Amino acid sequence: MASTNSLTDVPGLRVGHATRTAPAYPGHLTGTTVVLAPEGGAVAAVDVRGGGPGTRETDALDPRNLVQRVEAVVLTGGSAYGLDSAAGVMAWLEEEGRGVRVGPDPAHVVPVVPAACVFDLGRGGEFTARPDASTGRAAVEAAAGTEPFTPVEEGNVGAGTGALVGKVKGGIGSASVRLESGVTVAALVVANAAGSGVDPGTGALYGRYFEGGRVEYPAPEVHDEATRRLAEAAAKNGPAPLNTTLAVVATDAELTKAQAQKLAGTSHDGIARAVRPVHLLNDGDTVFALATGERPLPGAAENPLALNEILAAGADVVTAAIVRALLAAESVRTPGGEFPAYTDLYDLDGPHNLDGPHGK
Repeated sequence: MASTNSLTDVPGLRVGHATRTAPAYPGHLTGTTVVLAPEGGAVAAVDVRGGGPGTRETDALDPRNLVQRVEAVVLTGGSAYGLDSAAGVMAWLEEEGRGVRVGPDPAHVVPVVPAACVFDLGRGGEFTARPDASTGRAAVEAAAGTEPFTPVEEGNVGAGTGALVGKVKGGIGSASVRLESGVTVAALVVANAAGSGVDPGTGALYGRYFEGGRVEYPAPEVHDEATRRLAEAAAKNGPAPLNTTLAVVATDAELTKAQAQKLAGTSHDGIARAVRPVHLLNDGDTVFALATGERPLPGAAENPLALNEILAAGADVVTAAIVRALLAAESVRTPGGEFPAYTDLYDLDGPHNLDGPHGK
């Protein structure tokens, strides 16, 4: 199977977006993204490092607690209001008989649906325009309707619709790697950070410094013009006080909940490479980890450090996914503000340059 360079390279995972923008949804610039696990669920964990998180059911993922597997993870816009979208996902899962069995009847299930939100309120023009249960249901139905290994749609979709990274348009990004052991590690991010993804001195994306090749910097005059245009747009928008980067990191390796929690924690390093600063009081940076368990953890019986390769890869794919989110994002102008994309500021063909160093 050819790589899609996205989260769906982990067999069994599917991703669906529900995007809410004008004119169909006046005043909206928001949405919801659902990662749907294989039936029977995936081992799940979470690590929250931002100072202003908005989450649901994250306590259930603590390795000390009962729930081992979850059927879906919800990433949503709308700040804490948008967490209502998880109710729509929960209702769909109940209809499918998927969740924690709590009674003698197979229909007696309680789906545990962890969720986290980003702040995008008012960016479409209306503060009250936000995802709800119907948005979550639309996203999970979209996920369920995709074929296996369908590439993740990136950019201004789902939970990334109204995302910003600093003053630059953010969005959805995804990346994957297949290790020499055959294990796949992949990430999906909603890049919506208070910090910047762009080096202010050069105009290069911070995340590109970790790609292993030569970084091509924009010409000084291009960078100066981009800086001027960005300052003009930001002055019209006013302050963006609350932001968050969300990620789902997944692997087909067999992990315990404790090991998955470690993966979620080290994957935050991938955010720190691509965004500066991170984990502030007005961020809600949250990383979920999913392990489908299709492959035994390579070398685990002989080597207690066998997990390290997967931990390192988790951070790498998060960095790559943030770069892809910034390159896939498109400029937006709404009654709520003007949000220029990196590719427009630097006159780049964003969607054609997602896989290699580039610049002017």
